[in-house]
Amino acid sequence: MTDSIMSKAATMEIPINSNGDTGTLPEDDSLEQDLQQVMVSGPNLNETSIVSGGYGGAAEGIIPTSSIKGSNMHHSSSSSSMMAEEATRGVAVEKLETVKKWGLNTYKCTKQMISERFGRGSRTVDLELEAQIEVLRDTKRKYENVLRLARALTNHFYNMVQTQHALGDTFADLSQKSPELRDEFGYNAETQKLLCKNGETLLGAVNFFVSSINTLVNKTMEDTLMTIKMYESARLEFDAYRSDLEELSLGPRDAVAMARIEAAQQQYQVQKDKYERLRSDVIIKLKFLEENKVKVMHKQLLLFHNAISAYFAGNQEQLEQTLKQFNIKLRPPGADKPSWLEEQ
Repeated sequence: MTDSIMSKAATMEIPINSNGDTGTLPEDDSLEQDLQQVMVSGPNLNETSIVSGGYGGAAEGIIPTSSIKGSNMHHSSSSSSMMAEEATRGVAVEKLETVKKWGLNTYKCTKQMISERFGRGSRTVDLELEAQIEVLRDTKRKYENVLRLARALTNHFYNMVQTQHALGDTFADLSQKSPELRDEFGYNAETQKLLCKNGETLLGAVNFFVSSINTLVNKTMEDTLMTIKMYESARLEFDAYRSDLEELSLGPRDAVAMARIEAAQQQYQVQKDKYERLRSDVIIKLKFLEENKVKVMHKQLLLFHNAISAYFAGNQEQLEQTLKQFNIKLRPPGADKPSWLEEQ
């Protein structure tokens, strides 16, 4: 059978055209036309097809590349949305973990505070440091009272000086309008003006005294008390975690309990380091505060005494010398009046 097929192929006629070239089959013509089209216009990538099978295969094997591009773009957008979703989920988990830690810490501290208040829990006590803290709080209360009284004195004395100023102007005006009492009104006007001038000088000294006491009380002492509050909070947290560790140590010693004890030991050590660091900060600040307080009050009390004594003794020269000694500069007249910008 094979021999018959081969003999038929050998005897098959090959058509010859008029120029002596062999004729082409219809399939070869279509292939040549496609090649010419590609050479002239170039390939169109948007219309490029992937063909399964040979040239001129079945249409079911053709896959347009446009569908591949759309699939890739959809996959890229899906990946970016998944990454954004993962990032959002990570932030939410982190916030939830932070809230969880804060809630657990608050619960332990509240439990410790209630236990201490009802006498069922133990607390860490530093008798010497707590005594110094109590002395500072009592000192601050007393200095606040001094500041309140000094401000009241300043306000009353300012009103008196303003009254003396107005009275001196009135006496001076009457001395011009009452010839028969010109001399009497005249020297009373001069006396009131002199008292007013000395009063303004004393006000400068008292205002400087009030300003210095205010800085000492509401800035320096307050800063130290803020550190003390942080120290007391750290002490409460330290005792809370210490009590928690002691309770766990009295319980069973299985694998789960040992893991919890180890975690509690680490937290206890962290709170202990924080407590000791703040305790050291409080001791240092109390020391420097005491030195600063003595230094400031020595200067301010000397200023207050010398200024008051010179004013009521009528010694204008000594009063002015006191202000020079403490480098106090008086504001010019009218400086108390706010500018038009401040009034807006």
